[in-house]
Amino acid sequence: MPRALRRIATIAARTLGGLAVVAFVYLLAGTALSTIPRNRDWQPPMTGGVTIWIEDNGVHTGIVMPKVAAGIDWRGDFPAADLPDPRFAANDHVAVGWGERNFFLGTPTWADVRPATVLHAAVGSDETLLHVEHIPRPHATKDVRTVLLRPSEYRRLAAAIRVSRAGGKAIRGYAGYDIFYPASGRYDAIRTCNAWTGDRLANAGVKIGWWTPFSASVMQWFEPATS
Repeated sequence: MPRALRRIATIAARTLGGLAVVAFVYLLAGTALSTIPRNRDWQPPMTGGVTIWIEDNGVHTGIVMPKVAAGIDWRGDFPAADLPDPRFAANDHVAVGWGERNFFLGTPTWADVRPATVLHAAVGSDETLLHVEHIPRPHATKDVRTVLLRPSEYRRLAAAIRVSRAGGKAIRGYAGYDIFYPASGRYDAIRTCNAWTGDRLANAGVKIGWWTPFSASVMQWFEPATS
């Protein structure tokens, strides 16, 4: 092998090795820090309260909330007129998630995910969106976990979510029942969509890991439904 090719091969091998080490450290740190609780003494209320759900599609988590509860009315924040099909506004819950703009808009299905899109998001972007779906009340499953909040906790959660909304016009979603809104905050490998979910819950006072970069980092804190 010519010397130039050997040099290129050596550089490539070292680069791949370095990336593997970075990925391993990232996975290890995310796993470890997600087990250290914030709001360690939090317990759900024994009676009453507001039921929310944390949903997981295997990669991304979102927060599902009643449209009207504990003095919070999401119909003003996410009006029917913004939807491609306003009839879906009759559904009584909203699912809200946060993420990087290009990733959201460029991946309507997981088959549309491209390595360049993932890399762009991981490196970092100041262009972020809230994804809002108007849905019926969900049923608890292994991928949809129930969380009961006190009214004051729910209002803090709502305030934290509202802070994530930026100005600007709504952007068409994937279907008739969902919509995107410009958001605040920077997305990168540290501040992921799941870290956003964890931080919103922590702001409400809920017991959750210190850093929740993966969907499993969030879901591990809430019991799945039992059959």
